[in-house]
Amino acid sequence: MVVVGLTGGIGSGKSTVARMFGQFGVHWVDADDVAREVVEPGTPALASIAGHFGADILQPDGSLDRAHLRTLIFDNPQERAWLEGLLHPVIRDELIRQLHARDSDPGYALPYTLLVSPLLLETDQHQLTDRVVVVDVPVEVQIARTVDRDTNSREQVERIVAAQMPREKRLHNADEVVDNTQTISHVEDQVGELHKAFMVAFG
Repeated sequence: MVVVGLTGGIGSGKSTVARMFGQFGVHWVDADDVAREVVEPGTPALASIAGHFGADILQPDGSLDRAHLRTLIFDNPQERAWLEGLLHPVIRDELIRQLHARDSDPGYALPYTLLVSPLLLETDQHQLTDRVVVVDVPVEVQIARTVDRDTNSREQVERIVAAQMPREKRLHNADEVVDNTQTISHVEDQVGELHKAFMVAFG
């Protein structure tokens, strides 16, 4: 099974583009979803995080206080490195399991699956893929869309963008690019063309 990586900076529209591929029946695994799953209450990773940062990193229901954790790691590069060292291997193992869940499924007739990840190129997750598709918008569009969508301040979003791979470098590593500054119908056309190309190349 061929794995196509789908990435882009925060606010670029990765999830929207993934759903467009899904309309063609393409199975996808979202690394953000997996990152949440591996720290659900009762998981070893969450226990390690609580042991390291203290019990106040947990919400009253025992779940991870993501907003609090985000402020801690962005203010302290060493803590961020510790957290990434804990979670990246766990996330990688679960991604591999979910990506190849369709390998032996006779009902899945397509030759490829998608790995959707904002950190595809920043981490070793790109090693799990055979092709990289980048969803691209200008940085100012990323910031504006994310501020509108989330409760984060513009300053915090700018810090998140700065912590990710620069746009130019991301595009340099792309095999294919989806321009998400276009209308929805034009983006759908781009995805449709990519799907047809992948079906020919991988079929």
